[in-house]
Amino acid sequence: MFWFKKIVSQFLFPMPVSLFIALLGVGLLWFSKRQRAGRVLATLGLLLVLALSYGAVSSRILAPLETAYPSYDSAYAHGDQPPPAYIVVLGGGHTTDPRLPANAQLSSASLARLVEGIRLQRLHPGSVLVLAGGTVFDPVPEAQTMARVAEALGVDMGQVVLESNSRDTEDQVRLIHALVDDAPFVLVTSAAHMPRAMALFEADGLTPYAAPTDHQVKGSQGASPTQFFPSAWEFLKAERAAYEYLGTLWSWLRGKLG
Repeated sequence: MFWFKKIVSQFLFPMPVSLFIALLGVGLLWFSKRQRAGRVLATLGLLLVLALSYGAVSSRILAPLETAYPSYDSAYAHGDQPPPAYIVVLGGGHTTDPRLPANAQLSSASLARLVEGIRLQRLHPGSVLVLAGGTVFDPVPEAQTMARVAEALGVDMGQVVLESNSRDTEDQVRLIHALVDDAPFVLVTSAAHMPRAMALFEADGLTPYAAPTDHQVKGSQGASPTQFFPSAWEFLKAERAAYEYLGTLWSWLRGKLG
């Protein structure tokens, strides 16, 4: 089921869908007499790519996910929650390349999550940093790579625990529950991923303190000429949103969410 999910989901992201629609239209234009249908489909595919390449569209799709939980500092500024025993950081991808330092092997999402986790561990002295991430498409567990970066940044490895067997968020919930039991903990992951992660942890009987990071939708304090042009970066926001919505749907279909 894991590989089925990974393969099928690739056909449902905005880019493959847009290209399929456009190519279907081009195929009709070249190889059939259905010229009007071909023009409509080719135009629709192009317009879909164009629309999602503007922040006015992609940010609106991603923003509801990223704003579901406030930043840790604003939510717990008064320290009215029990001190967390664990700071749990969920991995967000890595690529092992011995030519590069460990920090360069982490994806931008993983690096942002790790930095936030280290910051929060220093905010709560005595807490244990749990780094979660196993092997999916890489032979080296992501938790190990994150640990190397944490050590390089001065983290006491005696206060670090690795969860190196998970392949996805559902695995992480099960394995982390076994590590933390019922102790209070902070959950660190990307802001877009936080709603799904929190829902899965809560469905498993845990109540973590959300610490979203790696925000892609940010309030601008001024206008920029670039906002009037389509951008691959903006399109990636739509891809990120689609990834989370599809992940939530998959968990719901499997009965992991109510």
